Amino acid sequence: MSKILKWAGLALLAALVIIQFFGIDKTNPPVNQSEEFMTLAAPPADVAQLIKDACYDCHSHETKYPWYTNIEPVSWWIKDHIEHGREHLNFSAWGAYDAEKKAHKAEECGEEVEKGKMPLKSYLPMHPEARLSDAQRERLSSWFMALAAKKEAAEQVQPPAEASSGEEEEHSHGEGEENHDHEH
Repeated sequence: MSKILKWAGLALLAALVIIQFFGIDKTNPPVNQSEEFMTLAAPPADVAQLIKDACYDCHSHETKYPWYTNIEPVSWWIKDHIEHGREHLNFSAWGAYDAEKKAHKAEECGEEVEKGKMPLKSYLPMHPEARLSDAQRERLSSWFMALAAKKEAAEQVQPPAEASSGEEEEHSHGEGEENHDHEH
């Protein structure tokens, strides 16, 4: 039995050494500032810092890879979290979302932060800057909910008077041009 455990331990050790040669790609995609959340949403400085500290490692192209991402298979697990996070919400691609999706994502952010689901509990032990106090959680959640409401309100505003007056102007302008052309 002792020989079996010894060989199993050596095999496990060999496997751990071998997998160290299969690290993750830590290259972040480029960030187009004209599409970036901070540029487009322009949050207040305190909110911006909270978002950068608590959200950006997994939900943007500005991921900072800590030392333990040099250890396999831990890095594979972390890379999977980052890819999943970016698929669900990517602050670096905020400008690519339409207004409805931006409102939905902002509302989701507010709810997830308020409920304590984000940032993930597994992220917090190695990232103390991402730990939110109750006051910070409330501030961040409220700001995201206000952003969602602002986007939703902007979608609902449709000035029918302007649209119809613009059509009338085009129509009357077209008639004036016709008459003007006939005069020459």
